[in-house]
Amino acid sequence: MELRDAGVLVTGAGGGLGRPLVEGLLAAGARVVVSGRTAPQIDGTHAVAADLRLPGEPERLVEEAVAHLGRLDGLVHAAGVVAFGKGVDADDDLLDELFLADAIGPIRLLRAAVPHLREGNDAFAAVVTAVVAEKPQAGMAPYSAAKAALSSFVTALAREERSRVRVLDVRPPHTETGLATRPVAGSAPKLPQGLEPRAVADRILRGITEGERELPSEAFAQT
Repeated sequence: MELRDAGVLVTGAGGGLGRPLVEGLLAAGARVVVSGRTAPQIDGTHAVAADLRLPGEPERLVEEAVAHLGRLDGLVHAAGVVAFGKGVDADDDLLDELFLADAIGPIRLLRAAVPHLREGNDAFAAVVTAVVAEKPQAGMAPYSAAKAALSSFVTALAREERSRVRVLDVRPPHTETGLATRPVAGSAPKLPQGLEPRAVADRILRGITEGERELPSEAFAQT
């Protein structure tokens, strides 16, 4: 795929992985709309604040992106939250937070974006789930479940849209984005050294431009 002049929406753009993804897209000549709960300030982009947990916000974000870009050729979803602790200790508020942020909100975003992507040029949607979608982790049961739900939706959507929109499930191993230091509940256990975010972002962008249709955790083995 040629990214030059492609109109791309990036969520979670101010985060540890989102920002290098945006920088890579800009370097490739893409026109980029960036989003987060607060509007990220990144030179060369158009910023929109949106809280994907809230009904109507994913749809509004997509409409604003299309209005600014003129069309939508790509979506990169790199937003989310994490929590730590035993699954049976997760209360209803925490379950709601995790599933709204990590599953329902992104699904609503895809539902809103795909009709526009179908009209774009060699369109794609790259959705960052996580390695826990493949290998659920003790001490992260609700988070693992939310990411697995999103991964399942993305995988099925990819099959449904195969001839129209390339939908990639991106499942990198632990990456040093800083997300683990900002959990919505609990405290992170001692984690091994994660991957470098820019290297992960470069691998994702390579997967997009080279026409890959899935980036499982092993795709990042040499990152």
